[in-house]
Amino acid sequence: MSDTRVSSDTIIVPDTPPPRRSFALVLIATSLPMFMAMLDNLVMTNALPVLYVELGATVAELPWFVNAYTLAFAGCILLASALGDRFGRRTMFAIGIAVFGIGSVLAALSSDPGQLIAARAIQGLGAAGVMPLSLVLLAGAVRPERRPVAIGVWGGVSGLGVAVGPLVGGAVIEGWDWQSIFWINIPVVLIALPLALWGLPNAFGRRERVDLLGVMLVGFGVTALVHAIVRGNEDGWSRPDVVAELVGGALLILWFVAWQSRAGAPMIPLRLFRDRSFSLVNVVGLAFSFGAFGSIFLLIQFLQVVQGASPLDAALQTSPWTLAPMVVAPLAGLIAPRVGTRVLIVAGLTLLGSALLWLTLLLDPDVAYPALVPSFVMAGVGMGLVFAPSATALLATLGDADHAKASGVNATTREIGVALGIAVLAAIFLGAGGQFTPTGYVDAARPAILTGAMVLLACAVAALFLPRGATPAGEVDQVEPAPIAAVHAPGTGA
Repeated sequence: MSDTRVSSDTIIVPDTPPPRRSFALVLIATSLPMFMAMLDNLVMTNALPVLYVELGATVAELPWFVNAYTLAFAGCILLASALGDRFGRRTMFAIGIAVFGIGSVLAALSSDPGQLIAARAIQGLGAAGVMPLSLVLLAGAVRPERRPVAIGVWGGVSGLGVAVGPLVGGAVIEGWDWQSIFWINIPVVLIALPLALWGLPNAFGRRERVDLLGVMLVGFGVTALVHAIVRGNEDGWSRPDVVAELVGGALLILWFVAWQSRAGAPMIPLRLFRDRSFSLVNVVGLAFSFGAFGSIFLLIQFLQVVQGASPLDAALQTSPWTLAPMVVAPLAGLIAPRVGTRVLIVAGLTLLGSALLWLTLLLDPDVAYPALVPSFVMAGVGMGLVFAPSATALLATLGDADHAKASGVNATTREIGVALGIAVLAAIFLGAGGQFTPTGYVDAARPAILTGAMVLLACAVAALFLPRGATPAGEVDQVEPAPIAAVHAPGTGA
């Protein structure tokens, strides 16, 4: 397999162009590992009541079974993107798959909450090498005229991975035990690893020095903020150590921003934020993940704790929501060049926020399941309308050499959104006196889910300022190939 290296000012093209990869092979090789990584964002939500009993976990520890994954994921995405530019994107992609598999084994073997949280963090480290690089590898290995469709399918698979996590987790727990949630990753890893090495070109980016100080500042800063939010309700918001953690996390984030403005090889080139589309897409990604996945975390528990559903029953009941993106996201990717990405993103955020608002009105211990279905469908359609158009809008106005870092920044903001959404909405739930009991859940869950809905609707207003993002008439079906040597080697387009 031939490689192409890109320095900051020189492109070295191999004498013999690498073989052309088929469209289907590239899609599978990039999407399968990404599906696995995204699935594990919320695969444990249905297992939390079980872990609460079997591992003796506290209510405050439960969010960390999810957040340990998302924070490690978010904190290392930019590092993985930078290492991919330097040592090869396929190489880092494959390493990420392998590390994810190791973390899965360790999680399955865990016997106490601390071990499981640590193993989930290792899984997150592996996922950081998978998620952003899958999009860049896909964009680089697919011909420009087929890229919107490819990103649409990729967005559908990505949304499906996140959305069916609770369904897969519920099915596994119902039939086996909670450890099987992690054992099922191993066959996927064993298939995905050779497929990625065989089916993808090993593209390189600018060979810059890795900004280790930036990695540590953003990683420790975000972790401190989320940890303080999670423990604030339990330990008290006025406790000196909680206040110190909040202030310290904020200062580390500010230091990170200041450092990026003068670093020779920044993790996040701040010039990217001068691009309106890039900036707003990242706002959308943060708010979307915050509102959607923080609310899903609470609603899954409502079905089990309050209405007595088994893990599998709860997952099946939410399937109108979780499966809709699989159908809607590819369609959104297909029609985005014609109608524009802005209208789809705004419509998706509005539908999702309105669905959550509707659910807060319906939430009641005695609510009949059929009454919930229309709001679940609306939420799923809304999610599907956001996934693929956001990915398209992210890369549309940037140069190809910036695609890896741009994708890394966006994946980071979305994962921070997941962690903050779960942490903040859980804090609101606990602050309102919420308990994991049939009588102590609903009244506290309402204000938490309402907060998620308001964040999404506010973000829909912000998304109105996105560029329209439609391909001009006459260019929808015949897009001029753009030079993407910084992303892939010539001749690899599927």
